[in-house]
Amino acid sequence: MTDIYKTIEKPSIETLFKEKGSKFFGYAFPVFSEEDVKKRIEELKKKHHAARHWCYAYQLGIEKIRFRVNDDGEPNNSAGLPIYGQIQSFKVTNILIVSVRYFGGTKLGVGGLITAYKTSAQITLQAASIIEKTINIYFKLTFDYDVMNVVQRIIKEINIEITHQKLEMNCEYSISVRKKNADLIFNKFNKLYKVDIIELE
Repeated sequence: MTDIYKTIEKPSIETLFKEKGSKFFGYAFPVFSEEDVKKRIEELKKKHHAARHWCYAYQLGIEKIRFRVNDDGEPNNSAGLPIYGQIQSFKVTNILIVSVRYFGGTKLGVGGLITAYKTSAQITLQAASIIEKTINIYFKLTFDYDVMNVVQRIIKEINIEITHQKLEMNCEYSISVRKKNADLIFNKFNKLYKVDIIELE
């Protein structure tokens, strides 16, 4: 089972692809919601207010994938789909790719457009810093102070990340673990007397 995915953490540099006078400015953004997408498109429409088309594709999610393509006035499937094809080809998610086109006076035809948008997306992804991340599961541990040492030992042994802790009448830890180790870690803590473990949403 793979629990690794690829994404970007920061926007790419602006790229430029020229074809028969038309200019295609390419951008890649990390996104986590449709709201993020809308905001980025609005920013680019302000920046490139004289452009003809702002074509894009995005993919959200790690295990449940959502995606959308937009030809923004170009012939059907000549822009959004070729851009999305590159998102799939680079195997990235939580990403928005936009190609902003300034028309250069010469029509490219559907085939030419497909190639141009695909190339624009490709060079944009090549310019982006793609990173690998792990799919993590989050648990909450609740335990008494007298088992603190045992809990700490397991956390150190397996190198578990504590994302939050609350020490009051009893102890509460929120922990983050790689998906592939989740069952093992759950069972380890579940077997301990005086330790409650639940998975967080």
